[in-house]
Amino acid sequence: MIRPTQRAALLFAATETPALLLMVAREEFWPLSVGLAALVLLLIGMDALLGTPASRLKVSVTAPSRLPVGSSGEIIVAITDATGAGVTIFEALAEHSGEMGPPRPAFARADRQGRAVAHLALEVMRRGVVRLDAVWLKWRGPFGLTERIRRVPQAKSIDVIPDVRGVRAVALQFNARESLYGIKAQQQKGEGAEFESLREHAAGLDNRFIDWKRSARHRKLLSKEFRTERNHHVILAFDTGHLMAEPIDGLSRLDHAINAGLLLSYVCLRSGDLVGVYGFDAGARQFVQPGRGLSWYPKLQRSVGALAYQTVETNFTLGLAELNSRLHRRALIVLFTEFVDETTAELLIESLQGMANRHAVVFVTLRDPQLGRLFNAPPDRFVAAAEAVVAYDFLREKAIVLERLERLGVHCLETTAKGLSTRLINRYLAMKERGLV
Repeated sequence: MIRPTQRAALLFAATETPALLLMVAREEFWPLSVGLAALVLLLIGMDALLGTPASRLKVSVTAPSRLPVGSSGEIIVAITDATGAGVTIFEALAEHSGEMGPPRPAFARADRQGRAVAHLALEVMRRGVVRLDAVWLKWRGPFGLTERIRRVPQAKSIDVIPDVRGVRAVALQFNARESLYGIKAQQQKGEGAEFESLREHAAGLDNRFIDWKRSARHRKLLSKEFRTERNHHVILAFDTGHLMAEPIDGLSRLDHAINAGLLLSYVCLRSGDLVGVYGFDAGARQFVQPGRGLSWYPKLQRSVGALAYQTVETNFTLGLAELNSRLHRRALIVLFTEFVDETTAELLIESLQGMANRHAVVFVTLRDPQLGRLFNAPPDRFVAAAEAVVAYDFLREKAIVLERLERLGVHCLETTAKGLSTRLINRYLAMKERGLV
């Protein structure tokens, strides 16, 4: 498609307006008006003829097949003029469908051989599939009076998957340690239930672990050492309701939970435990039985990657009851969820009360930075003071709910999005060492 540019319209208006005024003033100047108009049209026609035709362009588009959520990539558009004539500036724009930021154009100047490369930025903030339908190209003629537009159809798709870069970093640390010191069986000592050995009692050891019979036999205090148990069942339970779709630091709460859950699952599988996945909102969406070994990790990654964003309200009574009925032995349940206030959390507390009697439950929720900013903002205006009061009410009610859950035996973890993975793994290792799983 060829069309005149804004420069052509301004040039036509700049030449014809004075000519028309002269023609109105004196009729004998009408040939001048027609001549100027013909000259401008001639220049526009010459610009269209001298411009690079679309048929001479060879366009190739390269796009990544997958991207981690919350990351950025690029679409590379390579443009080649078959005749290699002239230097042209191309403007490229991607036409896509899916959960992605608004498209931004990219510019590329062709060299003397007629080659140009445009880099279109990609920013993916939600999981799913982004389909690249076409790439639009626009370039001008040598005088800048006309521009050509060409649509290059594409049939490419980009899978937006959970971010496992943190898992890869942990795996590299494990592999680096094993490559330096070798692979050997390591017994992790702690306060588990499996007896490991006896050692001479020393200051700082727990007096509850003194073996009085053997101490009397050997005539010195001996303490029992226990080994951290393995083969525990760990269930990553994800709330996929509408509250988990709220963005924090550019990503939804659900994506933050999935990234931290995948990192925790790798650590659990590495330590010998079994890991499963459960997703629910208004009802049960997905359940994956716990499996063992690092070969189980790709299935977990695919399972959590398939958890879709929902717009319905979470039914904690139905969702947690369904999970409780599926578990036939004691397990560590890591529940990633969110609630608004104390009133809406009543059903959540009631459901967790029965579950905490049978399983070890870690209740994970993210701290909203917006509430903290509103609460700490200086009350220099009435609106700011009112917002601070409302933010304080939300923070206070959330603290009350977490305190009630702690009294029921639920291990609560409220943290920022950046510190979620680290604090979650530390909580898991601490519970495992103390034999609370």
